[in-house]
Amino acid sequence: MSHTLPRPHFATNESGASDKNGHGGPKRLRILFADDEQHLRELMQMELPRMGHEVTVCSEGRAALDTLAKGNFDAAILDLRMPGMTGVQVLEQAKAASPQTEFIILTGHATLDTAVEALRHGAFDYLTKPCRWAELEMRLAKIAEKRQLTNQALALETRLRAVEGPTLLIGDSDAMQAVTRLVETVAPTDSSVLILGETGTGKELVARTLHEHSHRAGMPFVPVNCGALPENLVESELFGHRKGAFTGADQHRKGLFEVADGGTLFLDEVGELDKSLQVKLLRFLESGEIRRVGENEPFRVDVRIVCATNRSLADMVAKDEFRQDLMFRINTFEIEMPPLRERLDDLPDLVEHLFSRRHGPREGSSPGLSAAALHSLASYHWPGNVRELANVIEHAAILSGGKPIQPEHLPHQFRAIRRPHFATTSEPAVPTLRDIEMEHIVAVLEKHQGHKPAAAKELGVSLKTLYNKLHQLQPAS
Repeated sequence: MSHTLPRPHFATNESGASDKNGHGGPKRLRILFADDEQHLRELMQMELPRMGHEVTVCSEGRAALDTLAKGNFDAAILDLRMPGMTGVQVLEQAKAASPQTEFIILTGHATLDTAVEALRHGAFDYLTKPCRWAELEMRLAKIAEKRQLTNQALALETRLRAVEGPTLLIGDSDAMQAVTRLVETVAPTDSSVLILGETGTGKELVARTLHEHSHRAGMPFVPVNCGALPENLVESELFGHRKGAFTGADQHRKGLFEVADGGTLFLDEVGELDKSLQVKLLRFLESGEIRRVGENEPFRVDVRIVCATNRSLADMVAKDEFRQDLMFRINTFEIEMPPLRERLDDLPDLVEHLFSRRHGPREGSSPGLSAAALHSLASYHWPGNVRELANVIEHAAILSGGKPIQPEHLPHQFRAIRRPHFATTSEPAVPTLRDIEMEHIVAVLEKHQGHKPAAAKELGVSLKTLYNKLHQLQPAS
């Protein structure tokens, strides 16, 4: 069905109808639309659901940023000029915390510079006012296609894990060594495990490692983001349903507990489960039985439960938002993942691993980081943790073109971080031993164009010692 758009900032095609194709439009997306013009918000609230999408609207930038932080959105359409924050500023701050969201900048002030700035900050695309519905639909279809390809790639990655080898916990810092010891201790058991940590620290990686080092390794590992499950279908998604159990249940369906039978079910963001589902999860942990929606008889499944959260379950219990008995049940064994800012010694190893994962072992060693680029990474606060680091390395690797990464290859937020320099005054000063050492290390690294193995060989130290020395470039806070 075509729609005429009698609004000043969205134009129709020449026939007066939108360019909606006959293929049913893009896949369903969850979309945030932020614009200070009320009639545009009202228009989007009507038209995007007609395309099959779910939409949330905001009238200004700060509200958009807060909404993105609280929810999972596939796409965000942001007006360039809004009260409080511009669309690009929202994009800049939200990208690390919501890396799965694709951003479209909407502007009535179109210049090439505007487009370049939006794309440079990580926008998927931009649209200029006035624009046609067909233009918007085309962007949304591309986002849906990208999301589908990403999901297919993740599924393929899961199927190929047995071929690629075991999951690795990267890092030799004290914090990561403690995590590794805990994983090695509890993995062979069937105990429930609760993994704590900020978003992006690698909680799912720990869960996968637990699974791969258990006797269940040959059986399914099923990850579930509890916060992303449709609210009205959570019970069906987890426990399955029988045909006719509710409107739209036109066939029997296995739940994720059944899919994971014999293996491990990873409940990420377990704190997002409502109280009724918490009761059912507790019942399974006590009895080993589940019951499909629409059925009366329970049945047993053999599933190990691993949970994760970035929230304090104790605080939720105090607020009556989480069952205390369930907290004790899922917390038989607790593993806390440290944030990246507390394990900066692991940065070089993480970067090498990310390069290897991106290029594969057959393409040779990674181009490496210059000392200045490593200093910039080590001086950053990493709100998005390792997940953000992966995005940064992807960005820098593309711009560096296979050469050692320099500060100018890093995203803009790193360029304000000053490279360390050795203080000089108008009066002669005797350099410290540390100054002389660091000057020499930097000189040798620059001689070898940032290639750390060659620099370490010339310096007569191990590669790990060189990394430790480079970490000392970080100024004291």
